[in-house]
Amino acid sequence: MDMKRKKVRLGDLLVETGVLTEEQLQVALQKQRGSGRKLGETLVDEGFVSEEQIAHALSDQYHIEIIDLQNVNIPEEILNLVSPTILRSNKVMPFEYSKYDATVLRLAMTDPMDMFAIDDIAIITNMQIEPVIATSQSILMALDQYYGQGDREALEKYAKDKENELAEQEDMYSEDINNSPIVQLVKNLIDQAVLQRASDIHIEPMERQIRVRYRIDGTLYEKATYSTKLLPALSARIKIIGGMDITEKRKPQDGRITQVVNRMEYDIRASIIPTVFGEKIVLRIASKNALTRDKAQLGLNERDLKLFNHILKNPNGIILVTGPTGSGKSTTLYTALNELNTSQVNIITVEDPVEANLDGVNQIQVNPKANLTFASALRSILRQDPDIIMIGEIRDKETAQIAVQSSITGHLVVSTLHTNSAASTITRLIDMGIDSYLIADSMVGVIAQRLVRRLCPACRKKRLANPEEKMILKRSAAEAVELYEPNGCGRCDNTGYKGRIGVYEIMQISPKLKSIISKGGDAEDIKKEALKEGMYTLRMSATELVLDGTTSFSEMMKVSFEE
Repeated sequence: MDMKRKKVRLGDLLVETGVLTEEQLQVALQKQRGSGRKLGETLVDEGFVSEEQIAHALSDQYHIEIIDLQNVNIPEEILNLVSPTILRSNKVMPFEYSKYDATVLRLAMTDPMDMFAIDDIAIITNMQIEPVIATSQSILMALDQYYGQGDREALEKYAKDKENELAEQEDMYSEDINNSPIVQLVKNLIDQAVLQRASDIHIEPMERQIRVRYRIDGTLYEKATYSTKLLPALSARIKIIGGMDITEKRKPQDGRITQVVNRMEYDIRASIIPTVFGEKIVLRIASKNALTRDKAQLGLNERDLKLFNHILKNPNGIILVTGPTGSGKSTTLYTALNELNTSQVNIITVEDPVEANLDGVNQIQVNPKANLTFASALRSILRQDPDIIMIGEIRDKETAQIAVQSSITGHLVVSTLHTNSAASTITRLIDMGIDSYLIADSMVGVIAQRLVRRLCPACRKKRLANPEEKMILKRSAAEAVELYEPNGCGRCDNTGYKGRIGVYEIMQISPKLKSIISKGGDAEDIKKEALKEGMYTLRMSATELVLDGTTSFSEMMKVSFEE
């Protein structure tokens, strides 16, 4: 590699490649002054860029390979070349000899233009140095894996010591481990997930490695692999911060973690379950204010917004939001509650678990151990003079009966149910054992919803629809129908999609529909009448988003396959 080439300043390089804005760069430079930190570290700490984005920008600029040290077995001979203290101070890691020249040592670095570090290692090893790019997290993890067992030993000792209280133990070790790579790794995993808009982090032990995947816009993407040796320390750290029992490895456990990323507080639900290769950890990330957004941000178009508002104006009755897990039901419910939350009304919720805190709303967490179930909580709530009751989910006949009775006696009840369409929601309640005349009397509206991924506006590709697609989109064969496809660029992490938008099927219960429901009409009869009255199905709503280029044809098929 030609070391004499001109060094481009990192900030300018990131702005030039579109990863960073000029404003963000100026903010970071301001914060960096006098802090003693490198610009790259400041940018990552501020949440403007990820370590991976910096690595890729440097790799493209200098045409240097990127290496993930967790996928490399470093020979003993190379590990003995340089003392770990020097490697840590320079944040570098030698990992192999060049296959073309045995006198050249390949060195993983965060900054391939750090000539001082290159000179240090060259003098100590008496070898030529070939820089290779790695993230600082990857280098720190490798240093910890090969040289620094101290932190892991502390955690293992911690796990074995059953006598002391968890809080006292954490205080005892906090000073020692706060800067350890394991602590940093867990923090970075959450930070990176938030920056990449992930909803879940999966840490999965496999036979030969640990796989880390992020769920972004509903799809899982593999982000990293680590040595299986790190699993006990990773699991111990998550148990500590999640308030779980660090000594228990054979039973499933749940915990809660709060972490501030980019000056915003995130609520993380941790779930640990034993698998054949060790404990699998899933962290579900929720922003404290992500669930309470403005109605306009839900993706409701003008037609749906009008209907949504009209249904919410009902003083009593049941409003149900339906759809599979992860379809945005909770967001819609919380948005509706936020809209209804005024000082003139008493709102009480029963949830399992409480997903976000709402000011001025009385929220109850279901606790089966204390015999506080949805049904028992609802009975007590009715004595609390509520105007609006929100039930996290109608799971059984008992809860459904109390919800119906509450709505008939003058309360507005909002809840969720797992059904595929608005019409099938009515028949599901009948199947649960609720009398059809009571459902007809109490139901005021059903909102079925799904989420589709938005195409990245920077790289989506236009193409003409084929005859089969035109038929599904209900367009004539002669018409030239333009569709957009995902492509992939730096802005969307090469996925082709960025963000999600709701697709809705809103069924307002009209007098005619009430009559069909009370006579025990099936889902097909209910749907036919609702369509006659102007209801847009999920397929029809998704078709609109395909034709205006918001989403792709394949996303539409995913959310409305049954149609």
